[in-house]
Amino acid sequence: MPKLSNFPIAPEQASTFAAEHDAIFYTLTILTVVFTALVGVLVLFFAIKYREGSKVDRSRPIYEHMPLEITWTVIPLLLGLVMFFFGARLFVKMRTPPQEAMDVFIVGKQWMWHAQHAPSGVRENNTLHVPVNKAVRLTMISQDVIHAFYVPEFRMQYMVVPGRYTTQWFQATKTGTYHLFCNMYCGGQHSEMGGYVYVMEPKDYQAWLANGGMDMKPMTMEQRGAATYEKLACGNCHTNKDTDRAPTLLGLFGKTRKFTDGSSAVADEAYFRKSLIDPYEKINQGYTNTMQAYNELSEEEILNLIAYVKSLGTTAEPRTGTEVAASKGVSTTGNNQGQNELAVGALAGEKVPLPGPTSKNLAVGALSTESGANR
Repeated sequence: MPKLSNFPIAPEQASTFAAEHDAIFYTLTILTVVFTALVGVLVLFFAIKYREGSKVDRSRPIYEHMPLEITWTVIPLLLGLVMFFFGARLFVKMRTPPQEAMDVFIVGKQWMWHAQHAPSGVRENNTLHVPVNKAVRLTMISQDVIHAFYVPEFRMQYMVVPGRYTTQWFQATKTGTYHLFCNMYCGGQHSEMGGYVYVMEPKDYQAWLANGGMDMKPMTMEQRGAATYEKLACGNCHTNKDTDRAPTLLGLFGKTRKFTDGSSAVADEAYFRKSLIDPYEKINQGYTNTMQAYNELSEEEILNLIAYVKSLGTTAEPRTGTEVAASKGVSTTGNNQGQNELAVGALAGEKVPLPGPTSKNLAVGALSTESGANR
């Protein structure tokens, strides 16, 4: 891909079509510039030479010149036929998907893309996961108005229209994350109708499919609570026994807690929630108000933490999130292709940025987040 310093002239080439497409495009561009410059220079030259009042010989005007006319007819004709041949060949190639291509069905609607993989039935919104070096056939239809499915790095675009199926195929040649756009004005939020194509290694793609299209494997409330517990570094203060810094959380639920103001309460869900978001109201005897407030936690995260802390009463010491996951036979990482993204069906309680270019989430109505399209 041509570059000027670190500024790319065009998107990177990431499909089998890209190199041939760019060769045709840049050849046409060069020919257009050359012939435009040639005609422009000749027009300017003769306009100046034969301007009114200039002293030139006008006694023998030339009305025809067969060699010159043949030259400026045959050379552009041959160049045009050559470009037509390569353009038509690429067009036929792009319109003829291989028989062994995998199928993905696309529905476009204001203002999102919906994809469903065959035959697994895995679905996703505003994202498309595909394996590298594998032909992918898209069967597309619109639910409302005309859209255009466009991936610049693949040099691939095709109309998505209501009431009729259209087909387009591609084969990605590089793993990475690539932009997906609607390239046909389709209404007020057209500019925000987009997402990302994730090109994965075949084994990673198969693992993604086997996981139901989720980048993180399903986790129980206890496992999610353990992950939050680790993220907040709660174990730095709350250990397997009472310390000068904080009381232990082992076997917390159901116990009576005494406070510095002389009151007491049974440790239940309401008590635990209050202690998280407003730890200064009821301080345990023997401690001061050293714990920070975690009022930025979502209600779902609090419920997950409650489930995890309840589990601590059944073990000899607090377990880490990895240990909790291992006890259930579930990985806490999953296959996330290097980006911190939740696929369709992930936690609704995650903090999802509002859609739009400034949020790096081009997908209106998508359930996934994207923290940077790193390739």
